[in-house]
Amino acid sequence: MAIKVLKNEVINKIAAGEVVERASSVVKELVENSLDAGATQITVEIAGGGLALISVTDNGSGIPVDEIELAFNRHATSKISAFEDLEVSHSLGFRGEALPSIASVSDVEIISFNINDSSGVYAELEKGAVVKKQKQARSQGTTIAVKNLFRNVPARLKFIKSKTTENSHIANVVSQYALAFPEVRFTLLIDGRESLKTPGTGNLIDSINSVYGTEIASNMLPVTGNQGFNASEKNIVISGMVASPRISRANRNYISLFVNRRWVSNRNLVWAVEEAYHGLLMTGKHPVAVINIEVPLADVDANVHPTKTEVRFKNEGDVYMAAQRAVRQALVNTAPVPKVEEIAASYRGQSQIIVPPEQRRMDMKIVSEEEVGTPVVASLPVLRVLGQSMNSYIVAEGPDGIYIIDQHAAHERVMFEKISKQKQQQGVEIQGLLEPVSIEVLPVQDEVLNKNYQLLAEFGFTIEPFGNRTYIVRTVPSIMYKRDWQAALNELIDKLSMKDRANITEHIIATMACHSAVRFGQSLTLDEMRELVRQMEQADLPHACPHGRTTMIHIPQKQLEKEFGRT
Repeated sequence: MAIKVLKNEVINKIAAGEVVERASSVVKELVENSLDAGATQITVEIAGGGLALISVTDNGSGIPVDEIELAFNRHATSKISAFEDLEVSHSLGFRGEALPSIASVSDVEIISFNINDSSGVYAELEKGAVVKKQKQARSQGTTIAVKNLFRNVPARLKFIKSKTTENSHIANVVSQYALAFPEVRFTLLIDGRESLKTPGTGNLIDSINSVYGTEIASNMLPVTGNQGFNASEKNIVISGMVASPRISRANRNYISLFVNRRWVSNRNLVWAVEEAYHGLLMTGKHPVAVINIEVPLADVDANVHPTKTEVRFKNEGDVYMAAQRAVRQALVNTAPVPKVEEIAASYRGQSQIIVPPEQRRMDMKIVSEEEVGTPVVASLPVLRVLGQSMNSYIVAEGPDGIYIIDQHAAHERVMFEKISKQKQQQGVEIQGLLEPVSIEVLPVQDEVLNKNYQLLAEFGFTIEPFGNRTYIVRTVPSIMYKRDWQAALNELIDKLSMKDRANITEHIIATMACHSAVRFGQSLTLDEMRELVRQMEQADLPHACPHGRTTMIHIPQKQLEKEFGRT
């Protein structure tokens, strides 16, 4: 075929394939335009999963009458005039592709009034071209109605999911921007039903309450600082809110990330937030977080993809560290010792469950909303050891009831903090072996250990290569000398083979702590139990082991009295 220039209609449809992936993409682009126009009220109405109708109404600045046609031309925008403007513009949009892309795959109606005009304007577009235009009265702002989405692109319709799925994606888009802009009043109507309404007070917690409900909102903690990392010198500001570890979800969909209030998708930032919860959540659980990262515009590139959901940072490591430290600081001083009823509720994924009286047991007490979200200082009260149960649990008495302590998980926490402090200060204490021990590793482990045996020396393992797949171990960490250090070393080699090595130091220390801790099922003397509890009282984060398991549960005195019929 001869080389030729494509028709504008074809060009627009190809471009629309990048910008308009599904109905939620249209909602995202139109909502961003409303926000860029300075709107304080935005109403989104959809029907038929967004394929029949998407209508976005705002009270923004409006489009001048003589710019209506121009607004639907490709690369026409009021937000920048030169590429350099990207370094000074705070607008969410700037490419001038959204409106023409939307108009090329749907029928569009627009009504807008700019305060500088004498009247509003109404226009209809078909296949991207204005077919009707006339004056029409309305208050300041813009309404854009998108109808029959993808009608002229039947191939795209094949990939559209069910109506319920599309509605869910749209609701998520509106929810994200409601969290990013709490000062804007958002309303979402789905098939005539009000699905979301935010108050627009400017307080993030109010938007969180509207989007996620009271249970989550009452357990949110403010993120305001950066402990141990001077982010201000690097012009990085982290703000937002994160949920107490008592609230968790089964997936990462509740982690909302914004860069200069732009909703973004960034795997490393998600990892930074999750790493801040390291040791605080059970395996397989994920946090709830709403985080905004303010960085100088010159240090972030949003022009990576037409959808503008991906960003690149000039110094991604600094941004990652600032986010991780800020979230961790918000959590560390408010981590609670969970009560029995809170543990039971967490297994059910909700705070209120109706349980028949005959099935109600002491460990199934339901939490009232007044009890949810009350911060408890991480430190423990002084406890008096009463004994050991099943060679696994230490039973102790505190000022307000009984504490049942998982001896292995509790000792893991103690050892984790002990090793961490040694590593930060003078180095991990080592113990020389009476005779060097030779170990043979698997072929897949050989390359890993050969590259990392010097790293393991920082943690007390002195290892030297000694022939084909064989190594000599001369010293081990003192805390593991009388433990099965070979099993721990084997596990450490597997840890070092992980592709994602973020926070590898914590993973190594957690493994060492696990193998050096007293075992589940190990009989302890009364003095040994007292010493373990004393060490727990001095721990920084005593309520969870490094892997996120609960170390203890608390049965309050009032609950005991109630169960025995004394109240």
